[in-house]
Amino acid sequence: MTTVVVATSPAPGAPVATAAPVAVAPARPAIVVTFPGGKRVDAQVGAFTIATDQPAAAGGADSAPAPFDLFLASIATCAGIYALGFCQARGLSAEGLRVEQEVIDDPATHLPAQVRLRVTPPVGFPERYRDALIRAVDGCKVKKTIARQPLFTVALADG
Repeated sequence: MTTVVVATSPAPGAPVATAAPVAVAPARPAIVVTFPGGKRVDAQVGAFTIATDQPAAAGGADSAPAPFDLFLASIATCAGIYALGFCQARGLSAEGLRVEQEVIDDPATHLPAQVRLRVTPPVGFPERYRDALIRAVDGCKVKKTIARQPLFTVALADG
């Protein structure tokens, strides 16, 4: 079970009211992580195994992307599927469609401070759809999830 806490924004100066936690069933099956050796860490996601490794400089074999690289790739590929879906829904060719992502790190924390997505429209893309394509990509669920700053909890399993 997942606990969801609902909070409302009060009027300025009013006390903060927080609703009681509501228990809801997880919306997705669990992702199971295994450790096949070395610095490899694999995630079982449904029928798929996603392999990760660390770079050689960090003691890994550099046999797969590092977990953080996959996290960043999830942003770019999410943006990509929204761009592709926009074109497909309108019967537009996706030839030449491209999404590039640039991540700017905060020098103090070494964490991303800005993620820039640059969309190259497909060949012959109609001018009238340019702003709508950007809005579609901006709707990426991964980006929206990060922006909402979900609550993370860590607990030890029994036994």
